[in-house]
Amino acid sequence: MRAILPVWCLMILLILASCETKVEEVPTDFGFDYQPLEIGLFWIYEVDQTTYFGENDSEDEQFFYRDLVRTFYLNEEKEQVFVITRAKSTDRTNWTTQFEYTLLRRDFRLLRTIENQTLVNLVFPPELGKIWDGNIYRNQNEDEFEIDSVGISAQGASGFENVIRVYQEESDDKITYRDNRYEVFEKGVGMIEKYDEILTYCSRNDCLGEQLIDGGSKVHMKLVDYGKQ
Repeated sequence: MRAILPVWCLMILLILASCETKVEEVPTDFGFDYQPLEIGLFWIYEVDQTTYFGENDSEDEQFFYRDLVRTFYLNEEKEQVFVITRAKSTDRTNWTTQFEYTLLRRDFRLLRTIENQTLVNLVFPPELGKIWDGNIYRNQNEDEFEIDSVGISAQGASGFENVIRVYQEESDDKITYRDNRYEVFEKGVGMIEKYDEILTYCSRNDCLGEQLIDGGSKVHMKLVDYGKQ
């Protein structure tokens, strides 16, 4: 028996050495589905828009936008660039094409390009407190975007863990301008709300500091339907 034991020990060691150690890989959720990208996906937004032409001169509009992922192509960097057609309607039946823009993911960033102007609207994985330069691909000054809230719905109600808000700007010097902008994304859906308020105030000596709106616009988009054609 004393001579047999070392042989069995050697065989066991050889068997153990020949076995491959299998480590179960845990999938990482980067949150890419906060903005799904696939041909045929669409989002319909209810839009409230006010356009200011001067002091006491403004126009209110209520209508709908439909964003449809029409196609995609590969750019020079072999990245998938998705082409989105935006159409406008007052009754959600008759649609008129307004323009097209593109979305693509690059280096864990979501790039939205409208009229050759590119913004980084979201970064992945989206986490509370994350900050980035939304203008990094534009020849403009740095513009810090921040995920400033998690779990806020389009109506402001809490309890939605898969909803995040990207705070883009909140400035108002109460003398010359106001610039308030944010976007809200929901996991598995995409952008569900967008708010842009960019105004200039009257800066003449007789109205300086009175916050009389001299020009600009206010646009509030809220998702009312989405799906795939």
